[in-house]
Amino acid sequence: MARQIFGKSALVFGCGNILFGDDGFGPAVVNYLQENHPLPADVMVMDVGTSIRDLLFDLMLSERKPQKIIIIDAVDFPDHQPGEVFEIPVDAIPPKKTADFSLHQFPTVNMLQELQEHTRVEIHIVVAQVKEVPEEVKPGLTPVVEGAIKVAAARILSILGVC
Repeated sequence: MARQIFGKSALVFGCGNILFGDDGFGPAVVNYLQENHPLPADVMVMDVGTSIRDLLFDLMLSERKPQKIIIIDAVDFPDHQPGEVFEIPVDAIPPKKTADFSLHQFPTVNMLQELQEHTRVEIHIVVAQVKEVPEEVKPGLTPVVEGAIKVAAARILSILGVC
C-alpha cells in the first residue's frame, strides 16, 4: 500500500482507532469520502488507523513527495464543543498526547514538522472535537461526532479544490 502513495499529488490520511469511540473519526471520514465522492486519480484517500508513522517515514525518505497531505483525526481540546470540526497547525498538536493511538505521538509530530519545514509539502490537519473516547473497547462514534463527518469531508474537498 505504501508504494501507491508515491506519485500522488495529494494524500488524505484518516487516523484513529475505530474500536475506541470517537477516536474512529478519521477512518469514518475516509470511508464517507470513498463511498460518496469520486476523487481525481492523483488523490489517494486512506484509512491508516494507528499506523501513520510508517507512511510518513516512507514519505520522508522518498524523492517524490505529494503537494498536499491532509490528516483527519479526533482531538480533545478543552475550548471546543463535541463534534466541532477545525484545523490545527502541526505545532499545535499537544505534547501531552504522547500515549494516544493516533497522530499525536512525538515521532509522528516530528516527521510532520520536518516535512512541513524542509519540503514544499502543504500539510493540513483537520480534526473533530471528541465527546467520548472510552478507556475500554467500545466501537462507534457518538451521534454528535458522527454528525461532523460530512462537515469534515466538505472541508477536505475544499482543501483539495474538488468542490
